[in-house]
Amino acid sequence: MGTKDRVIKLQNTKTRKKEVFEPIDASKVRMYVCGPTVYDRAHLGNARPVVVFDVLYRLLREVYGADKVTYARNFTDVDDKINNRAAESGRPIGDITAETTQWFLDDMGELGALEPDHMPRATEYIPQMVAMIEDLIAKGHAYAAEDHVLFAVDSWKELYGKLSGRSVDDMIAGARVEVAPYKKNPMDFVLWKPSTDDLPGWDSPWGRGRPGWHIECSAMSFELLGETFDIHGGGNDLMFPHHENEIAQSCCAHPEGEFARFWLHNEMLQVEGKKMSKSLGNFFTVRDLLDQGYPGEVIRLVFLQTHYRKPMDWTDKKAKEAEATLRKWRALTAGIEPASSAAAAVLDALADDLNSAGAIAELHKLAAAGDAAGLLASAQMLGLLTDEMGAWASAPSVDLSAFEQKLFEARQKAMESKNFSEVDQLKAAFVEAGLEVRMSKAGVELLPGAGFDPAKLEAL
Repeated sequence: MGTKDRVIKLQNTKTRKKEVFEPIDASKVRMYVCGPTVYDRAHLGNARPVVVFDVLYRLLREVYGADKVTYARNFTDVDDKINNRAAESGRPIGDITAETTQWFLDDMGELGALEPDHMPRATEYIPQMVAMIEDLIAKGHAYAAEDHVLFAVDSWKELYGKLSGRSVDDMIAGARVEVAPYKKNPMDFVLWKPSTDDLPGWDSPWGRGRPGWHIECSAMSFELLGETFDIHGGGNDLMFPHHENEIAQSCCAHPEGEFARFWLHNEMLQVEGKKMSKSLGNFFTVRDLLDQGYPGEVIRLVFLQTHYRKPMDWTDKKAKEAEATLRKWRALTAGIEPASSAAAAVLDALADDLNSAGAIAELHKLAAAGDAAGLLASAQMLGLLTDEMGAWASAPSVDLSAFEQKLFEARQKAMESKNFSEVDQLKAAFVEAGLEVRMSKAGVELLPGAGFDPAKLEAL
C-alpha cells in the first residue's frame, strides 16, 4: 500500500465511533487544537495534547503531503488567570504573556513538537469575536444584560450537550455554574464581559470589556480554517464546557457549516500512579523535568508508549527504560541513511486511531531485525532519533568500570572493618552524579540515569 492510499481511522468523540477519516478537501486538510493559557510554565499534562496532535499532524503530512495540511493551535492571552498573575507580580500583562508564550514554544520544541502553521493569539482577533457576538445576538442566540453578553443555551437546546452526551437539564443539576441574576438560564455562558480600568479591555457595542474564554476558538478557527474543517482536538477535560460551547456558538453563527467533522480527545496524565497535584508534591512542569536532566526525546518516547485515549502514567522507571531504548536505537542507526519512508507497519499502527504504542512496538521489531534504515526513517517520522533531538545522547560515554571497582574494594574493606563510611560517601557521590548504584554478592554495577553528569565524577 502506498502512503497516499493509506486509510486513516480515528475515534470521533462526536459519533462515539471509530470512523474512516476522509478530509473535506484532500488538498487542504485542516486541524485546530486548543492551546495553552499563557500565564506560567506548561506542566507535564499540558504537554500531552501537544505531543499527541503533533503525531497526528506528522501522519497527515505523511499521507496527504506536508504542503496540503494546515494546523492551527491558539494561545489564550486574555484571561483572568493572566490578570491575577499580573496583579500578584506587578508586571505588565504583555510582558507575562510574551514571556510565557516563548517558554511554551521552547519547552514543546524540546519535546520534538513541530510548530503549527498558525498560532493565533486571542488578543489579535478581538474584532472578529465582537463581529461573531453581534451576529449571534442578531440571530437570537445571544443577549446583552448588565454590560455582559451571554449565549442563550435554550436557543439551541436540542443539540447542546451532544458532544459530551449530557442533556441541558442534567447539566444544570450536576454543574457548578456561575449563578448570576442577569442569566436567563443558569447554563447560559459569557461571550463578553465588562472590564474595569485596571483590566485589559476593548471597545464594543456593549461597552469596554473583554471576551469570554470560549468565543476566541470559534472566531479564530472560522477565520483561519473556515466554517467547516476536518479535525478539532484537545484534552478530554475541555470536552465540557469549552468544546460544547464552541460547537454551540459556531454552529449558530454559521448554520451552513458543521464546524468540526472529527473531534479527538486525549486522556489525562498521572505521575507515579497518582493524579498530578501540588499538594501531593508530584506536580512537574516540562521545564522541571528538562532541568532535572530528563532529555526531551526521552519524555516524548514515554508519552508515545501509551495510546492517547488511555490515561498516561509518567514514572521514573519508564523514563530510564526509554533512555536505555533510545541509546540502543541511536547506536544501531549511527552513520546510517534513513529508508525512503517509514515502515508500512508503523504507518498502519498510526493510521489505526493514532496507535502510537503499537507504532513503538513496531520500532522495537525493526531494531530486533537489524533494519537500521527502516528504524531510523520510522522513528524520525514519529519525531524520534532526529539530529535536533540527539545532543543528550552524543555526550562522550564514560568507562565506569574503574568506579565500580573502587566501590567494590571499599565494600570489601568495610565488610572486614565494619566501618561503612567510605562506602556511603562513594554511593552518595555516584547518586549525586546521576548514577544508579546496584550492589550484589556478584559485584557492583553503576548505571547512568537521566541527568548523568560525568563531570561530577572527576573529583573521585
